[in-house]
Amino acid sequence: MWEQLGQEFGGSFSVVPASIAFVRLSVAVVLAAIVGLERELQGKPAGLRTHILVSVAACLFVLVGRELSALDFGSSGEQRHDPLRMIEAVTAGVAFLAAGVIFTSRGRVQNVTTGASLWLCGAIGLGCGAGSMVLAALATVVVVVVLFVLRQVEKLLGTHDR
Repeated sequence: MWEQLGQEFGGSFSVVPASIAFVRLSVAVVLAAIVGLERELQGKPAGLRTHILVSVAACLFVLVGRELSALDFGSSGEQRHDPLRMIEAVTAGVAFLAAGVIFTSRGRVQNVTTGASLWLCGAIGLGCGAGSMVLAALATVVVVVVLFVLRQVEKLLGTHDR
């Protein structure tokens, strides 16, 4: 039993090397932390930790999916590994979480932006897991600019607290 456990932990990953997987997970943490920090500073119900967890989970789903696709499950006609299924699963799961932070108070819907930022962090994690870290970083920059700049525009227009 101990020998088998040693082989499990001692072996390398078959598709994405452990060092690359670590980098992808780390980038997912950093990029989601940037978005989550903005939400945290605004005192929103889903902040730094929640955004990081969503992004890391999405990244991990892609990494695990790639590893699973390399396993022998029978002939090619029997194998069913579709990257779109991974994206759909992450999207559905994160949408469920995002819906949980969106609520109505006194007839007003609140925290829609936070729900959307959680959903986006799922996409950032998917991008990192797939190795598209530059694309994920570009999306992070765009989102942070949108969150900061448009908040200032809303304040100037007087629509921020409506």
